[in-house]
Amino acid sequence: MSNNISITLPDGSVLNFPPGTSPAQVARHISPRLYRDALAARVNGELVDLATPLSSDAEVEILTFASEEGQRVYRHSTSHILAQAVKRLYPQAKFAIGPAIKNGFYYDFDVPKNFTPQDLEEIEKEMVKIIKADYPFVREEVNREEAREFFAQRGEQYKVELIEDLPPDAAVTLYRQGDFVDLCAGPHLSSTGKIKAIKLTSVAGAYWRGDERREMLKRIYGTSFPRQKELDDHLRMLEEAAARDHRKLGRELDLFSIHDEGPGFPFFHAKGMILRNELVNFWREVHTKWGYQEIKTPTILRQDLWERSGHWDHYQENMYFTKIDGENYAIKPMNCPGGILVYKNKPHSYRELPLRMAELGLVHRHELSGVLHGLMRVRSFTQDDAHIYMLPEQIKDEIIGVIELTDYLYRIFGFDYDIELSTKPEKAMGSEETWEMATEALREALEEKGLAYRVNEGDGAFYGPKIDFHLRDCLGRTWQCGTIQLDFQMPALFELEYTGADGEKHRPIMIHRTCLGSLERFMGILIEHYAGAFPTWLAPVQVQVLPITDRHLAYSRQVAERLQAVGVRVEVDDRNEKVGYKIREAQMAKIPYMLIIGDREMEEGTVSVRARSEGDMGAMGISSFQEKIQKEIAEKAFN
Repeated sequence: MSNNISITLPDGSVLNFPPGTSPAQVARHISPRLYRDALAARVNGELVDLATPLSSDAEVEILTFASEEGQRVYRHSTSHILAQAVKRLYPQAKFAIGPAIKNGFYYDFDVPKNFTPQDLEEIEKEMVKIIKADYPFVREEVNREEAREFFAQRGEQYKVELIEDLPPDAAVTLYRQGDFVDLCAGPHLSSTGKIKAIKLTSVAGAYWRGDERREMLKRIYGTSFPRQKELDDHLRMLEEAAARDHRKLGRELDLFSIHDEGPGFPFFHAKGMILRNELVNFWREVHTKWGYQEIKTPTILRQDLWERSGHWDHYQENMYFTKIDGENYAIKPMNCPGGILVYKNKPHSYRELPLRMAELGLVHRHELSGVLHGLMRVRSFTQDDAHIYMLPEQIKDEIIGVIELTDYLYRIFGFDYDIELSTKPEKAMGSEETWEMATEALREALEEKGLAYRVNEGDGAFYGPKIDFHLRDCLGRTWQCGTIQLDFQMPALFELEYTGADGEKHRPIMIHRTCLGSLERFMGILIEHYAGAFPTWLAPVQVQVLPITDRHLAYSRQVAERLQAVGVRVEVDDRNEKVGYKIREAQMAKIPYMLIIGDREMEEGTVSVRARSEGDMGAMGISSFQEKIQKEIAEKAFN
């Protein structure tokens, strides 16, 4: 009788091996290439090292760099190499944490110096030596007290603190490579030599455990890839991303600013307000067509409202507070409790439902200073919120309607997107049965639309599961913007009602949804996606008229006035500068169209058109140009 164990692969095929066979040996059996590319394995859903012996029947997946998990293992191993290099060069350095992150890794150090670009070069060289040494990553399991003693003897107080937070009987894993040992759950690569291409990219400060009351550490960021070409392509993308940085373009294009007097509270300039107002006008137009009523609720509301909504218990650390007439009030971090009060203001019949209420609501949320980032992470922002109150039998159709509306909005701006379904978090309100019903409703809507999605276990809102939309910009980066949250809890907490066809009182179901996310963040995404070269309908200045000399000024102003009369945003550059200089300046300002006016244009009643994207388009009658640009604006066309 065979004592072999059965290994089931992702494609359903089954292979038999002797007990003690490792995932690495399974990979070698499948193919030499898979063995060469293998980084780690998933065994019965758990990530493990390739050397882990398999003692019983198991489902096994070999992970390569093609998978997100494989990339995380690869880069997490690189972060350990970074830590080993820093320890060699700076023996006094104390170690905090060093995880993999999207497209890279970092490690936090307590070291009495600020790392310079030259220091990063030296650390990189040391990392290359460690990689060439091809040290095996060796996993060791010890008890909690042994681990604590090991790191305490070496003065590694951050590791000791992490160990002390573990349960008393917890087993602790260490990983050793050469002369370096780190506290880590793993898994890791088989050896340091598996790393092929590395780059340390930047240095930042970071509070220990994200607590601004704790030590400020030095954080080194980096990335790694299996091939130099992949690293080179990634670094080129980072250069392009830096050129598109919305903070840099916001300054250059005079759109917005952030000041020390209001960290996390953006100031919008005149041109930034044009962009913002165009977004708002478009949002209103679309929502009116899709059957939404716009409302507005107060920014400050009494404490008892937030206690009733659950935010007081589940979200208090992110809120700001004030006192009015001796009573406690909170500045709203979300719009839904105020919207609910609007619904409760009068009785409702089943005939009115679904009732769709939309709000461009200003909210405030406390964010740590270290995570603030231009318009992308702020403390004050405007959500394009909406709340839909509906009958149980309307749930699927309303979810599908929101999906279709969100898709329409994103397509206008040229975005593709991915979808994620997030399920019940650890800290949640309501029964398992209600959560399961809500989650299944979201799943059914996605599947009826034939949309691909992935499940993000445990990441739902505290009052309900949600669908999240992750936009992909022109650089392939993703941004979480739209969300659909199905909520059975708030209607019960606030005792919402409608009168049914039977004349009895019933509880409506509620959807919370946002499409753009926040106007501020969406503007930041658009600035970077378009590199500041907005489609004509969004551009703060759509046309700049460039007279060649002062004698062409009067005609230039007539042209501008004619375009302004039909709603085109026009400026006349009347500076005493050469026309070539004016063209370069307009190009730098990313203005969609330049109209150059000289003697010939004045005589013929035309304009010489130069497009930002196409260059010289030749002479054109004013009426023809006006018709062209009005059509482009009306169609919200890309250029």
